[in-house]
Order: sequence, then structure tokens, then C-alpha cells
Amino acid sequence: MKLLFSGMQWTAFMLASSLVAPIAIAELFGFSSADTAAFVQRTLFVLGISGLVQALFGHRLPINEGPAGLWWGVFAIYAGFAGTIYSSSAAALQSLQGGMIVSGIIFILLAAFGLLNRLVRLFTPTVTFVYLLLLILQLSGSFMKGMLGLPNEEGIVRPVTMLGSLLTLVFAFYFAAHRIQWIRQYSVMISLAFGWLLFILLGEAPAITASGGNWLQLPQIFVFGPPLFDSGTMVTAAFITLLLTANMIASIRVMEEVISHVTAKKQEGHYKGSGFAAGVNQAIGGIFSAIGSVPISGAAGFIAQTGNAAIRPFILGSLFVALLSICPPAVHVLASLPAPVGYAVTFVIFSKMAGFAFSELDKEKDQPRARLIAGIALLTGVGAMFVPASSLVELPVAATSILNNGLILGTIAAILVEQFIWLLHREKRNDHNTE
Repeated sequence: MKLLFSGMQWTAFMLASSLVAPIAIAELFGFSSADTAAFVQRTLFVLGISGLVQALFGHRLPINEGPAGLWWGVFAIYAGFAGTIYSSSAAALQSLQGGMIVSGIIFILLAAFGLLNRLVRLFTPTVTFVYLLLLILQLSGSFMKGMLGLPNEEGIVRPVTMLGSLLTLVFAFYFAAHRIQWIRQYSVMISLAFGWLLFILLGEAPAITASGGNWLQLPQIFVFGPPLFDSGTMVTAAFITLLLTANMIASIRVMEEVISHVTAKKQEGHYKGSGFAAGVNQAIGGIFSAIGSVPISGAAGFIAQTGNAAIRPFILGSLFVALLSICPPAVHVLASLPAPVGYAVTFVIFSKMAGFAFSELDKEKDQPRARLIAGIALLTGVGAMFVPASSLVELPVAATSILNNGLILGTIAAILVEQFIWLLHREKRNDHNTE
């Protein structure tokens, strides 16, 4: 019974953090309600299967897969290419299918040639600190807007929604710190249920729409047509893969630290295996006309809050997500979860990650050097978050994907600055030794 409830809690967390992206992308491409529902179902299926692949054959850690923010950004850019670079939205989506398949092939090649293990060494405590803090800062805007009920048709904050979000947030913190152990362990699921019921009572919960179809519906492949492999998309896929690699390694590093803290036992992820699994998962995303996935760092906050770092509940949760995705009525019910509730509960989870970020920085022996690197990287990453996306439209898609993502740009800046300082100090030591 404990395993069942733990698996259900993982399912609730995965769904709460994964429904926004496919719905937003569907709106960008002007999908009908039926096409949007199908897109959400395919994406959830891919995320569930991807989580199982990584847990069983990849890094073998309890890290859920979520829609990659980088692919989300590329989808948004390609939506603007319909009718210009591409003849239609379908053609743009066919190209994206091809891009995810190419990304999968590159991931497998990186793993096969042992390049992932070399990249792991770049993620020092300073770089991990920068990544975590930028992740929190980048998501904070979405959390606050979501809890205030934005965006909406009126474009203004709704007081009732704000009140419901505040109460959900307060009780989520209360459940997470409750003196009774089982309430703390299942605080995520309890908080989501409490918030959902509260919004129903406030009249702010969306109505559950009828699925109008079968109870069982397997996902189709290449829904938008056969994949296209044009040169522009292949170059973009190559850059995206390298950035996703950095994201994946950072998520594994963070989870290793959290598991060590929660269980007092050191556990390491399988980086080479995670590369092969990531390649398979990217290809699955393209084949099933969904969104490419990536291990989500927020899983570390989930483990820290629940105190349950076992892999079996995670595997069960991923299996539940995959099974729910092929049941349209279940997806329609889950999609009616009020977005502010999901944001409020996730806010609590990510708030715990700030502590892990500063703990990483404390590991550095040379604190002045670490603070200098962190300062440069944070200024770069946070500054990029304030650059309007519209100002980058004339740049290549690959460049836009980097410059429009403060998390990735800041992390890259931290790696480059740290390596530059390390090389500079090594040259000084060599010069000193030759004197």
C-alpha cells in the first residue's frame, strides 16, 4: 500500500509539472481542442515511457522526465516560421519531428564515444550552484504569474485566484513540515488534493470536459506527416543536444547530492547509460509527434520534501503516467487541475532547492574565486532573462535558443569562466616553476 501511494504521489507531481508545455505549444500552432488533447496525451505517454527508460536502463535515479524547455522554445520559434520558411504549420512540425530524431542519434553518439563522462567533470560545485540558482530564478516568474491567475483573458490579477493560491501555498508548507511522518511523506499529493478541492469550493476550478472518444486510445506515430531532415533543423538539433546534455548532467549531479543527504548513502548515476537512454527518449519524442524530454531538476526538491528516494515508487509513477495517457477520459479529468494549484505546490518544492544551491557553493575551498565565477555567470544568466525574445528574431535559431535561455547561457558562462581562470592559474604556476 505504501508503494502504491508513493507511486501515485510521483504521478501527481509529474502531471502537475508537465501539462503546461504541451497546452502552450498547441496554442502557438492553433491546434483544435481535439488536436490539443491528443498532443497532451502523446506528450504524457512519451514522458512516462522516457522516465521508465532512464530509471531501468539509463541513470537509474528517481528523476522524472519533463518537456524540455529548450525544445519548447524551438517549437515557439518554428511556429513563427509557418508560412515563411516552411509552407505550413504541418511542415514546421514535420521538421521538428526530424530534429528530435537527429538529437537522439547525437545523444547516442556522445555516449558511445565516452564524451559524457568528460563533460561531467565540468560540473563543479560552483557550476552546479549557478545552474540551480538560475533555474529557481527563471521559474520564479512563472510560479508567481501562475499563482496570480495570469495570463487570463482580462489580463489582470484575479483576487479569488490569488487567495486560493495563497491558502494552497500556506497549507503546502504546513503539510511539508508536519510532525506526522506520513503526512510529510505524502505532502505533495495531499497539497494538490487540498488545493483542487479549495478551488472547486471557490468556483475557480475549470470544468471537466467530455473526452467524446474511447476509453482506450493508443498514441499514433508521425501524426504531422513523415519527418523532414533539412539542414537548418539538423544544425539546431545538434546545438540543442549539447545544451540538453548539460541540463541532464546537472540534474543527475543535483539528485546524487540530494539522495546522499536524504539517505546518508552515496549514490552515483550512470552517465553513459543516461546518454543512450536520452537518445532513445529524444527519438521517441519525434516518432510520437510530441515534445522532446529531459530529466527535471525539480525531482530533487520533490525527494527532499517527501524524504523518499527509493526508485520503485518512481518507476510505478512513470508507469501510471504512461497508462493514464492512453485513457483519454483520465487525461481530461487530470487536465482540469487548476493551474494555480500546480504552481503553488511546485513553488514549495523548488523553494527547498535554494538551500541545496548554497550548499554546493560552500564546498568550494577557494571561496573568492567561486564567488567571482558565480557573480559573472549570474549577471549573464539573469540579464538574459530580461532580453525580449522579439529582439532575437533575426538571429539563427541555434543562437536564439541559447541567448533566449538565461539558465543555459549562465551555466555555459560559469563553465567557460571557471575553465579560463583554471588555465590562467595553471600558466602562472608553470611560469613560476620555470623561474
